[in-house]
Amino acid sequence: MIYFRGCTAREKETDISRATEKLLKLADIEYHILDDEKCCGSVLFRTGFEDEALEQISKNTEVFKDELILTSCAGCYKTFKDDYDDVDVIHISQLMDDLIKNKKLNFSKKDLNVTFHDSCHLGRHSNVFDSPRDVIKAVANLVEMESIRENSLCCGAGGGVKSAYPEIASEMAKSRINQARDTGCETLITACPFCKLNLENEDLEVLDLTEFLVKYGDLDES
Repeated sequence: MIYFRGCTAREKETDISRATEKLLKLADIEYHILDDEKCCGSVLFRTGFEDEALEQISKNTEVFKDELILTSCAGCYKTFKDDYDDVDVIHISQLMDDLIKNKKLNFSKKDLNVTFHDSCHLGRHSNVFDSPRDVIKAVANLVEMESIRENSLCCGAGGGVKSAYPEIASEMAKSRINQARDTGCETLITACPFCKLNLENEDLEVLDLTEFLVKYGDLDES
């Protein structure tokens, strides 16, 4: 299995890739990372550079061969699933859900109220709604926001908006943070590094799903 970290978890939100690797090792999962990992092509596709994206797909496909690809990023997951041919891909939330249900990872549940943000790529684009929620429920109390699942609000970062229109991205993030605060939660969890990057703020803890498991799961590392 290749753990494809993705640009954001590899370069900006490095705690996510570290948390993911820690969980994989604790579950005794054999994997490797690419020393010269390239972009999956998602950003190129979403911003209109289709020819460049297809070129990137060709290069990556040669490297992947027949291996299972594990992603941290929802955008990477959607791109591998929808835009590549014959690539076997799984998102970290799906893998963690399987490991917990098969008792290969065991967590202690806390009396902690948290909420979950459905990213566009993982949620309504890929129909992955239950896996991250089931993972969260193994560790804490899930309190839902007003807009969830297919009706979730975008964090504001996707489609090149954060780069081209940072003010709009910031305002959209504030709207989502306000919904999270309304639940009375202590932590906002997402399963997309790009969402985490845009939702981070000074008043509410925002964690990737893997960071949440490492911080609050009381992992048995013996």
